[in-house]
Amino acid sequence: MAFPAQSPARPIRVLVVDDSAFMRRAIERLLTAHPGVTVVGQAADGMEAVRKALELRPDVITMDVEMPRMDGVSAVGEIMQTIPTPIVMVSTLTHEGTATAIRALEAGAVECVGKPSGLSTDLVNVGERLYEAVHRASQARLARRRPVALPTTAPGPAARPPAHAPATPARHVVVIGSSTGGPPALTQVVPQLPAGLNAAVVVVQHMPPSFTGALARRLDGLSPLPVSEAAEGDLLAAGRVLVAPGDYHLIVGRDRRVRLDHGPTVHGVRPSVDVTLFSVAEVFGGAVSVAILTGMGRDGADGAARVEAAGGQVFAQDETTSVVYGMPRVTMERTKHAKQLPIDRIAGALAASVPGRQG
Repeated sequence: MAFPAQSPARPIRVLVVDDSAFMRRAIERLLTAHPGVTVVGQAADGMEAVRKALELRPDVITMDVEMPRMDGVSAVGEIMQTIPTPIVMVSTLTHEGTATAIRALEAGAVECVGKPSGLSTDLVNVGERLYEAVHRASQARLARRRPVALPTTAPGPAARPPAHAPATPARHVVVIGSSTGGPPALTQVVPQLPAGLNAAVVVVQHMPPSFTGALARRLDGLSPLPVSEAAEGDLLAAGRVLVAPGDYHLIVGRDRRVRLDHGPTVHGVRPSVDVTLFSVAEVFGGAVSVAILTGMGRDGADGAARVEAAGGQVFAQDETTSVVYGMPRVTMERTKHAKQLPIDRIAGALAASVPGRQG
């Protein structure tokens, strides 16, 4: 992904937080290999991270997940309440590590990357991804958050279709696209979609491969609709949610089944919202509803215009509630009739755009 050159007079000032001295040094080397970044401090746990965030006022913080005294999720919550700062989670790519990173994103972190293994080739690859994440995070606009208890399970009994229920091919599809700041936005949209929604739902979030499965599991635990990471050949079924897996474009075939494509990146990302939207516009015509949420860049804007031209409906998150008002802004510019809404009204708008109810 290409970024504008950072002014030498104002590099991105980063605080590195990790309980491993080796990893702190490794992350500092990876970041300072880029002239637009300077590391202004290090912290060995969450408590020290909060103190140094107040003391140093960094532009971005890289945050380990599992640390003594105060873990990364708690530290994110404290920082967002006291001195809101863009935070990039640096997580081990384990089931537990990625699940915790998703909770940190809900608490206010804006990006996540996998922790480097220490192998030289892995360090180089992760270093580029880490720099890109820090650069994106530096563009985020954050507000002080009140302390909130993050939900752990879906509220009330989940009115899901039984596991053995036959899947009904969808006649209408809802596509939700997001990037930086997307996971917390998604937790305000997907769980609010009603049980029995007479449409398939596809979520395309820019996120590394190991994290999209954790995101799907988290949304599944919060939502009345079943949510899973998409797999090759999955049917777009009414009342079910599929999350595009990281590092694959999700394309919908005429049989209304998922095709996962590892072709070139589009707008520097894979999965790309545009790729998915072009395919659903071709297959579903006007029976498409789109929501473009917070994120840097323009991914999703051209696809939303294509959907609108085919007769579908487009919604975009407003600037006030967006962490990065990039994708929604370009979507509003590229479309003629898109409706701009705050994040807490998007689920209702999407549900109202779908005709009828399942069953």
